[in-house]
Amino acid sequence: MTNRCMVDVMTRRVASRLSRVSILTGARQTGKTTLLRHVFGEWPYLSFDDPAVRTALTQLTSAQWFARHPRAVLDEVQKAPLMMEIIKAVHDAEPSARYVLSGSSQILLMPRTRETLAGRVSVDELWPLTLPELATEAWGDSISPSRWVQWLRTFDAAAIDGVPASDAGFGVASVLLDRYLTWGGMPALVDRGLGDDDRRQWLRDYRRTYLERDVIDLASLRDLEPFVRTQEALAHRSGSIVNFADLARVTGVSHPTAQRFLRYLELSYQVIVLQPYFRNPEKRLAKQPKVHVIDPGIWRAITGHWGPLSGSMYESAVVGELIKQIRNAGIEARLHHLRTADGREVDLLVELEAGFVAIEIKQAARIEGPDARHLRTLDGLLDRPLLAAFVLSNDPTIKTLAPGVTALPVAWLLGPEHSTPSRVW
Repeated sequence: MTNRCMVDVMTRRVASRLSRVSILTGARQTGKTTLLRHVFGEWPYLSFDDPAVRTALTQLTSAQWFARHPRAVLDEVQKAPLMMEIIKAVHDAEPSARYVLSGSSQILLMPRTRETLAGRVSVDELWPLTLPELATEAWGDSISPSRWVQWLRTFDAAAIDGVPASDAGFGVASVLLDRYLTWGGMPALVDRGLGDDDRRQWLRDYRRTYLERDVIDLASLRDLEPFVRTQEALAHRSGSIVNFADLARVTGVSHPTAQRFLRYLELSYQVIVLQPYFRNPEKRLAKQPKVHVIDPGIWRAITGHWGPLSGSMYESAVVGELIKQIRNAGIEARLHHLRTADGREVDLLVELEAGFVAIEIKQAARIEGPDARHLRTLDGLLDRPLLAAFVLSNDPTIKTLAPGVTALPVAWLLGPEHSTPSRVW
């Protein structure tokens, strides 16, 4: 059992007078129920997955609800839309009421909360495990923040300085990274009693369950085959620009349907969609996005590829980890990719209040000056300062490639700063 960054967040949320109703959402099997039972173990736990339970609970008036459950965790509450109205009434009438709602998709929760709980609810997301979380074994273990998060909070170069080869923790982080790239970050797969065949089967079952439950709930699709073809085509294009005309052609669906299916995958936390950056904000919506399957284990289940990752999927795995850590740390950032008409690309452009961080990702074990060519002289393309530029790779050394451009090992930047071999699953 690993510790989660969201433990402290959820505890603070519910203790706040401004967050009397909280929502925790995220992909299926990321551990929402386990987390909520750990944090709110003394609260009643009510699941709306059972139709009989839904019927009984939604027949109560708001006064009856508060009398029976002045505080509670409500799981899969999106299956009972009437509950949103009941929670709203209790919230407005009873200042001491406290509720935590949970569900597996943004689209199932958010439309109803906008309509009924606007201004009354805080929303948090639970992602697959990050590398610092993977380094823990129990709820009581402290989570050592990564150098990436520390640097984003301070912009202090000391946070990413050092000699990785002489640091025992770097070796542990490298093993964690290898495990993550092989199996992903789904909590069920951390169990040391599982063999490789067990993990493969779990990932295959996860995909089937996602299609048979989440997609049907999400999209009300009678025929899943077009969606399955689109999911597979996008998985094979992970780390690439999405050409919707080509996607529609190879999957046999219309252009609007291909766009809609990508949106379903995004809303159910299966992919991250990076919109392009342009100095004119209106142009961001007119150009093609870049898609990344969030979890490398899920990507393997979709594609059936169990060998070494391709360069584009390696990029997706690293981008997913960078973004998960940003979100877990509560850092406000807009995320883009950048591509110019002459082919210049930046894999990830992190837009912060103070400026931009540009990141290029390489799978190579050795990085040289030419690998920084897309990161040089970016200032003319940006409307705010470029705070730093990084080339992330498997090269175990830290080096300056050009003014303002630093090469860093992925495991060094994203792994926990302090870890021990006993924490490697």
